[in-house]
Amino acid sequence: MSKTPDDLLYTEEHEYLRPTGEDGEYFVGITDYAQGELGDVVFVETPAVGDTFGRMDVFGTVEAVKAVSDLYCPVSCEITEVNPAVESDPSVVNSDPYGDGWLIKVRLTDELELDQLLGAEEYRAHIGE
Repeated sequence: MSKTPDDLLYTEEHEYLRPTGEDGEYFVGITDYAQGELGDVVFVETPAVGDTFGRMDVFGTVEAVKAVSDLYCPVSCEITEVNPAVESDPSVVNSDPYGDGWLIKVRLTDELELDQLLGAEEYRAHIGE
């Protein structure tokens, strides 16, 4: 059974949104379930700081031994930071997906889109846990 923290928001495509503590800013990463399904992550393609995306736009890819998967932006946003730890060691996505394995930090451009994301219970039901 994968870990699904109660205080995060999730997409049906297995990304999460975690508040940074700064108003309107969030960390985005892939869920523990997703990293487990992918296997060993060997490369992550991320956008540049300043890039903007709409809700559910593809913002990059994650490459694992088993497959390459698109990464979907949970909300409309501007990229404010890319995680250097993941760029230098992509396996951190496997070892700590909700901590040091975050992918990008974003500034939300439409607060109302948060209502379209899944809570932890909804996400657990979505993945059959």
